[in-house]
Amino acid sequence: MQAMEVHDYARKLLMQRGANAIAEAAQKAASLEEDGSAQEAADWRRIVDAMKQMRGPHQS
Repeated sequence: MQAMEVHDYARKLLMQRGANAIAEAAQKAASLEEDGSAQEAADWRRIVDAMKQMRGPHQS
């Protein structure tokens, strides 16, 4: 998956799923990793990282 695709997919997931998107994507990555799909799991981890960056730092 290209960097631009990762960013677009992450943005769409955040818009559709809101705060749950990051957790759902992380669970998907873990599930794929357990099933032996290392490349797909890596793509999902990149999506998680992109969503975290989009969300920004935690505010207190």
